[in-house]
Amino acid sequence: MKTIRNLATELQSGRTTSVRLIEDALTRIDAHRRGGGCAWINVNAENALAAAHAADAARTVGYAPSLLAGLPVSIKDLFDIAGQITTAGSRALMDAPPATSDAPAVARLRAAGAILLGRTNMSEFAYSGLGLNPHYGNPCTPHHPNRVAGGSSAGAAVSVAGEMAVAALGTDTGGSIRVPAAFCGLTGFKPTAKRIPMAGAIPLSPSLDSAGPLAQSVDCCAIFDAVLAGQSPPSIETSAANINGLRFYVTDDYVSADLDDAVNTAFQAALEALGQAGAHIVQFSFPELFELSQINAKGGLVAAEAWAWHRPLFKRAGASYDPRVAANIRKGETHTAADYLDVLAGHQRLQAAARQRLEDADAWLMPTAAIVPPPLAPLIHDDALFFSTNTLALRNARITNILDGCALTLPCQQAGELPVGLSVCGFAHSDARIIHIARAIEAVLAAR
Repeated sequence: MKTIRNLATELQSGRTTSVRLIEDALTRIDAHRRGGGCAWINVNAENALAAAHAADAARTVGYAPSLLAGLPVSIKDLFDIAGQITTAGSRALMDAPPATSDAPAVARLRAAGAILLGRTNMSEFAYSGLGLNPHYGNPCTPHHPNRVAGGSSAGAAVSVAGEMAVAALGTDTGGSIRVPAAFCGLTGFKPTAKRIPMAGAIPLSPSLDSAGPLAQSVDCCAIFDAVLAGQSPPSIETSAANINGLRFYVTDDYVSADLDDAVNTAFQAALEALGQAGAHIVQFSFPELFELSQINAKGGLVAAEAWAWHRPLFKRAGASYDPRVAANIRKGETHTAADYLDVLAGHQRLQAAARQRLEDADAWLMPTAAIVPPPLAPLIHDDALFFSTNTLALRNARITNILDGCALTLPCQQAGELPVGLSVCGFAHSDARIIHIARAIEAVLAAR
């Protein structure tokens, strides 16, 4: 596995070039597509190669603006890229005008010297945790040819897991970075909402939307996240691998219900390893989370806020939508102002309960998804199965969005098993602390 830091060192030493890295990435993309893969909606090979030549020339005179300089990255088809149409994985926006400028998140990546390879496939309008897309294809996890990649940032995850990009820009409204990262054996970081600018990205739920990275390691996510946030690049603290004495809270109620056996086994094994390394595993209860089914009975904030944005588009292009996505969005049509305020009040109750129950925790640990990547074929034609599986896939991850927190998922499965994610969760604006703790957990799990 080549990390961002590894590749930056190789570029700096002259052991490789940006042109070579981009050519290798394009070769893998071509093989992926020839094999029936659908991670990409479009690829800008000519522009990427030109940018790689420019990056190599700049490096010869000592200019490399960041660790990402000259490295291939992918962009979820939710963000504006100057001169391109942002379709959000939909046919309904095919006639939209091209963007006149980059979204701020994209502009920061470009300014950091990252090479933008192209736009990745996604659940239409980011409204699913499984990644199915009837317009552009259904991405599958590289760990199994017939199991879904997760969503909504499905193509983003496959682009990194398939070594077609070193990192991907995704979004997360209720797990859309962390679920595909978990299903594809990657690390994914959902930062505190609004910490990364969401301007120039098609919204799903502005109250909950976040932008962040999917990558191969915690350090890769930290580097990518720093660029997106306009911050200095992180260093690797040697003390980060020491988790002795940290208090990791674990609940055996809401987030632990109905776990796949493989998920439960992997999660418990990870907890055991962390305990042996000196962490305190603290069991606690969070019964208030069972209110979520009632709070979100009408689709929650997502349906209400999505409907507000989609109303005019529905009028002229509603027939072009994925029917399942359309059904979810239409839940917001019947929301009243009172319903919306009730949902906000419900979120506030849960946030207050979380602050009380997790007051002494260094982090809250949970399985990222209750299930391993499910088989694709049954989901294509069975609406009831699709919606129930989607709910279970997103159940745990969406809690962090509702609690207005941040979370990082990293793989915790044993070698040869289907991917399982372990989430490290914290309160809003504890991003640096959660990344620091996740480095420690990653080191312990890697040493098993």
